Amino acid sequence: MKKYLFLIAVFFPVVLHAQKESQWRGENRDGIYNETGLLKKWAPDGPQLLWSYEGLGAGHTSAAIANGKLYITGLADDHLVLFVFDLQGKVLTQKKLGKEWVKDYIGPRSTVCVNDGKLYIYSGLGSLQCLDEATLNPVWSKELFTDFDGANIQWGVCESPLIVGEKIFMTPGGAKNNMVALNKNTGALIWSSSGEGQPSAYCSPLFIGDRSVPMVVTSTADCIIAFHADTGEKLWSHPRTNRWKVHPNTPLYHNDMVFSSTGYGEGAVMLRLTNGGKSIEQVWKNAEFDTQLGGAVRIGNYIYASGHNSNNWFCVDWNTGEIKYKVRDIGRSNIILADGMFYCYSERGIVYLVKPNPDKFELVSSFNVTLGTDQHWAHPVIHNGVLYIRHGDALMAYQI
Repeated sequence: MKKYLFLIAVFFPVVLHAQKESQWRGENRDGIYNETGLLKKWAPDGPQLLWSYEGLGAGHTSAAIANGKLYITGLADDHLVLFVFDLQGKVLTQKKLGKEWVKDYIGPRSTVCVNDGKLYIYSGLGSLQCLDEATLNPVWSKELFTDFDGANIQWGVCESPLIVGEKIFMTPGGAKNNMVALNKNTGALIWSSSGEGQPSAYCSPLFIGDRSVPMVVTSTADCIIAFHADTGEKLWSHPRTNRWKVHPNTPLYHNDMVFSSTGYGEGAVMLRLTNGGKSIEQVWKNAEFDTQLGGAVRIGNYIYASGHNSNNWFCVDWNTGEIKYKVRDIGRSNIILADGMFYCYSERGIVYLVKPNPDKFELVSSFNVTLGTDQHWAHPVIHNGVLYIRHGDALMAYQI
């Protein structure tokens, strides 16, 4: 195991914000990180590499950062391993947590959820574990496929846990227990819903709480579907399918509108909530706008994302589905936004800094990721002015 630490003696001054929680794709699961004072352009060889670590093992999980620590999972032999770092790149501890997915595209892929003094970790084999954040001692665990008659899917489940209030929402994907809500402190079942009885689809769900009915929205094998967050009642579903039944992107929500995109020819759809959220109507569909797993970001009246089949970068009108422009400059990429700039981590192993513009594509800077292994699929994370990139075995921290 090799570790490369490139810390300088004097740290860049940053304002530390109290952060007790951390979850998938930012505070609202929309890919937007509330950072300010970031660089608007990088040096020709990219931003400064503060530190790097090689030795995570295979996997595609993103970093979770809270309370001065960074949590990320990797693979050792056939076991899921939790790594805990301080924010200077020092490994504080490692903990094996049972067997992990070792078939195609091996390793963990579910981002650790940090919430209210506990860590929630989901394996590609359907094991959900709750650990005490301070001691890493087990609090409770559930085998979602065994306990709730679910079943795994072709490339192993990838869902990052969603916690709202006292509930943690997960998708076992069974015919009877399609989605469940558990007590986050004890693991006790609060409700179970049969939904449409479809297998899960690699999707991390979204909570919508500003309508008369609070709901959890996700994708299962052949639909996008909403459950009443308090009772588990199926509120509505809308057909969404492709040949592989793969729908990894968390939906986006804004002003009664729910956006979902998937690859393999199905493309994007916009739904409008009606009747207080109890029903929907389709607003538009665009088969060409086919973000597969890189996520999308909305800014004002526009959505930005990279496509799958076409390898295009798209800017699309949120209200109409009209393509404002498309370019092939960066290819398939994971996308997040911070301080008015896009950070796009492409499958080519290049990180791009892009300025949002609904009229034209504006690439500002880029750099190559030179460490790591296998696919460039883990989503970037930004925390206190540092960009964290995970590439398989390697984790890198860049001063931005």
